[in-house]
Amino acid sequence: MITVLAGENSYEIHEALQALVRDFAGRPERIDGATLELRQLPDLLMGGTLFAEDRLVIIRGITENTALKTQLSDWLDRVDDSIHLVLIDEKLDKRTVLYKDLKKKANLREFAQWTERDTGTAVQWVQKRAPSLDRSTADHLVRRVGLDQWQLASALEILAQVDPVTAQSIDEHIEPNRTENVFQLFEFAMEGKSARIFDMLRTLELSEDPYGLFALLSSQAFQLAAVGLAEPSDTPTKDAGIHPFVAGKLEKHARRLGPRGVLHILEIFADADADLKRSRGEPWLVIEKSLLEIAQ
Repeated sequence: MITVLAGENSYEIHEALQALVRDFAGRPERIDGATLELRQLPDLLMGGTLFAEDRLVIIRGITENTALKTQLSDWLDRVDDSIHLVLIDEKLDKRTVLYKDLKKKANLREFAQWTERDTGTAVQWVQKRAPSLDRSTADHLVRRVGLDQWQLASALEILAQVDPVTAQSIDEHIEPNRTENVFQLFEFAMEGKSARIFDMLRTLELSEDPYGLFALLSSQAFQLAAVGLAEPSDTPTKDAGIHPFVAGKLEKHARRLGPRGVLHILEIFADADADLKRSRGEPWLVIEKSLLEIAQ
């Protein structure tokens, strides 16, 4: 039997692998695919050992090994019935012959990283892991932490020691993710809170990359435009993958700013983007200048 766990969602892959290991009575054999040599395949894939008839062979990172990646297809039909072969790879290319062969001959399970469109799925996942949380509280936790399942699982471990778990207790015990920090910074600009912009930027400078931060700010500006310039028939939450809570907050700002105000913010970010690409100023100063211009 061959099982493939593929995709960039390392948490889901970890959970799926743990389930397979729990169901196996013996001791699994874990192999680093990057260093595996072709001459080792016969011993790995063609029968039991002196110590065990049934084997669970786990090979991780097959695409990091060029020789293995090109030759493994020839071995798929030769895996002994006593062996459960598990292949793990986060970057399995769907265009390759190997992927097509695995899809035909293996139990291929793919785990994609969650995006904004999966927010509802994340909330349901949190409630399944912590049934005592109502949907509103679970939604607040997802917005606070983000969509990374490792971080959500860690947050739930912390909150298991908190009673009761409310939006307020979540804010007290769980650090906000960078997207929420950036949204708050963007809100400070739209609300004209210049002093708060200065303070928050000084804090973010200690841990954030300015280019990454600017990219997140630009995405907030794009979402503001998607909401503020939407036609009556448009659905920004679906079309642009904006969380309904975020869309609601942006809509309030967009109504106050009006279409001209929203477009002005887009122009400010377009100018800042050009300045950054042409190195027309220190990145943090360019970001600061842009946010203060919006605040004014």
